[in-house]
Amino acid sequence: MGKFYDVAVIGGGIIGNSIAYYLAKEKVSTAVFESGQMGGKTTSAAAGMLGAHSECDDLEVFYPFARKSQQSYAILEQELRDLTGIDIRKTAGGIYKLAFNENEKQELLPLCSLQTVEWQDARFIRQAEPAITSEILGAAYIEEDVHVLPKAVCQSFCQGAQIYGADLYEFTHVYDIQKNGGIFNVKTQAGDFEAKHIVVASGVWSNTFFHQLGLANRIIPVKGECLSVWKEGIQLQHTLFHEHCYIVPRSDGTLVIGATMVENNWSEKPTIGGLAQMIAKAKSLLPAIERMKVASIWAGLRPQTFDGRPFIGHHPEDDQILFAAGHFRNGILLAPATGQMIKDFILQRKVDEGLAEAFRINRKSHVLV
Repeated sequence: MGKFYDVAVIGGGIIGNSIAYYLAKEKVSTAVFESGQMGGKTTSAAAGMLGAHSECDDLEVFYPFARKSQQSYAILEQELRDLTGIDIRKTAGGIYKLAFNENEKQELLPLCSLQTVEWQDARFIRQAEPAITSEILGAAYIEEDVHVLPKAVCQSFCQGAQIYGADLYEFTHVYDIQKNGGIFNVKTQAGDFEAKHIVVASGVWSNTFFHQLGLANRIIPVKGECLSVWKEGIQLQHTLFHEHCYIVPRSDGTLVIGATMVENNWSEKPTIGGLAQMIAKAKSLLPAIERMKVASIWAGLRPQTFDGRPFIGHHPEDDQILFAAGHFRNGILLAPATGQMIKDFILQRKVDEGLAEAFRINRKSHVLV
């Protein structure tokens, strides 16, 4: 039999590595098993927006959780750099959530009631961003919805977890989990391991483990197609956001444009139709996009649950099994808070009852409003 761990995390994206980081920091012996390269799937395809406000339609339950996670990055930025030497590329500037007409402005007013958000009219916005379309009425300006580089965050969590004593196994597919008494036998292509706790954090690929562990839960892949372009003289300082589409300025001189929403599609290849849709949308926000040169194209699979909120918590019949999957469009944003929540579950520390109920594995559709 292989090495014994207190916790075996299945899935090496940003969620799995955040969990490993926070557990290892508490001196919990932890291993992460990833079938491919760490952060090589959905994490690497993400734009990295920390959109606690711009992506949130639930201000009562989801927003406080998202906001806590967003604020964690202010600490993590320096903490991870000091520990690993990695810059997670946290930017300034924030997001303009655009409105093109009076109806869209009215829809943004509840968001603008938050102290961290303000309404700005088109004339003011065009002074800050001269290249933006003249068709907008205005925008909700969210200064604190900045962005990070997902690969860098995941890498820093990886290295930080290892520095604190965690073991990471890349290209190590977990094909079976068996429980004998109070210990799990984790069967992988690299051999067998033992663990007291299992955490499934495999994104859209968590379905296999839901089924294997006796649950009917299902996560649906929502394909997102993206491209990046060289901005060539356009000094975009803020992320532009409208109808779940975005243009994100990166520090390497590119703009990231995304993303389509193709439900129940397992292909990780972008299509001409999807890219054309994104380009047309981007041109409606920033007309100068049309003359920019394409830098790269890609696609990723977002893990969507039945209500759009993640599964975070214990198996309903076995407290030694936990899940952290289904973060949909917000995996990068929610990684720190998810890692801390799973850590608290395993260490039997107090977890907010409202969040535990909202994200529980066997919840019903009426739990979130």
